[in-house]
Amino acid sequence: MVKLLDVLSQHPEPLGLKQIAQYTGLHPSTAHRILASMSADRLVDRVEPGSYRLGMRLLELGNLVKSRISVRELALPLMRELHAQTGETANLSVRHDDEIVYVERTASGRSAMRVVHVIGARASLHVTAAGKLFLLEDGFARLRDYAKRTGLAMHTKNTITNLGLLERDLERTQRQGWATDNEEAEIGVRCVAAGIRDDGARLVAALSLSTPAERMKAHWGPLVKETADRISSTIGHRPTSRIGAV
Repeated sequence: MVKLLDVLSQHPEPLGLKQIAQYTGLHPSTAHRILASMSADRLVDRVEPGSYRLGMRLLELGNLVKSRISVRELALPLMRELHAQTGETANLSVRHDDEIVYVERTASGRSAMRVVHVIGARASLHVTAAGKLFLLEDGFARLRDYAKRTGLAMHTKNTITNLGLLERDLERTQRQGWATDNEEAEIGVRCVAAGIRDDGARLVAALSLSTPAERMKAHWGPLVKETADRISSTIGHRPTSRIGAV
């Protein structure tokens, strides 16, 4: 597949199957089978029978990777600042399907009791403050679809497993501008998160602060939102009145 992508990337015009097989050294039947699979996934476009070019999904994926890398690099100094102000773990996460993925964190060993999310770890959207931001962004109609897909699985006794209660929680998030997790993913851990938007106002990441439950401070919500807004500004976002889609 990589050979096919490399060959197509070197030719601006569509290539025929015979040419592709020749350039890659693959048997035509093998090339055709792989191209058919790639076409179904929009990695290549079949311009006409037997003629192919790179697909638009590569552009979508490339833009996604670009946005995530830039956010991660630009967010880290401000995450460190947030960590210095609070002494707690600051996390950067992005969405992947029905989960969030932690892509960066800042933490120290100063405290005997601290919360650390391992980079690359995943969690369901409805049990995390960061994930709730993405659910709010989807809007309430798509929230119902998410609830049907996942069943709003319980992770702790505090997990919100009722759609109506989750909707009210997201309405509060929309009003205040940040989301919370009250020991919904892990007992003993609370979290507050705010969204990071790019120059197109798209929600591309979430900044969160995770703490042992008894150490969470009410004023950290506005502080996390202010920090997330500053990160958004560094990647070109200009604020509007829009917080989340309904």
